[in-house]
Amino acid sequence: MKRVLKFSAVAFVALSMTGCNIYRQVVLPTPYYPQGQQSSIGTPVTSQTAEQIQEQQNQGGTNGFTPTPQQSTTTANVTSAIVQRIPFPEAEYSSLARTGTGRVVGSIYLTTPSGHKIYGKQTRLYLNPVTSYSTQWFEKSYLGGAKMSKVDSRLFNYLKFTTSDNNGKFEFLNVPSGSYYLIGVVKCGTECGYDRVKNIRIAKKISVFGNSIKSVDLTKEVK
Repeated sequence: MKRVLKFSAVAFVALSMTGCNIYRQVVLPTPYYPQGQQSSIGTPVTSQTAEQIQEQQNQGGTNGFTPTPQQSTTTANVTSAIVQRIPFPEAEYSSLARTGTGRVVGSIYLTTPSGHKIYGKQTRLYLNPVTSYSTQWFEKSYLGGAKMSKVDSRLFNYLKFTTSDNNGKFEFLNVPSGSYYLIGVVKCGTECGYDRVKNIRIAKKISVFGNSIKSVDLTKEVK
């Protein structure tokens, strides 16, 4: 036995002197995944939450992510965050007068915290008749800030348009009696405290009677 040990030691020293390396092969056990689980390498992610998908959509898309069948319900729940418009009420709109003798005049502008006025120059304004359809938009989108589904194109047959001048003044002619949402947009950037130009939407409910002149300022305070 002593001779064997002595021979092994001599052989080891000899191999070391000749520059040979001795490697040990390490064998790792095969990974074990409990039933119903899989390795995260090379397999689709199926536990993505609705919040993660929503965050990706807010960033301009799903980053190439394609929902699996298991995720279709989750994705549907996210898209349901868009408020669906009610069916277009044809009866309500068909009963509206198309022409009238009223006028709506005024100015459109923003007011900064310092009291400075930013006028809407050469901006588009329109009168939207008050109906159940437009009221849903006013309450859910304008006041509530929700995103809504695509508007019915038939609505444009009942809107009245005008454009303001360089001082923000506007005028609507031949307006029928009734109630309307007066809507316009003012562009504002650094003067309103923003780092880039933004479109600030303003809406207000007004009423017109007979051949009267409705004078109104369409304004909003920038906070």
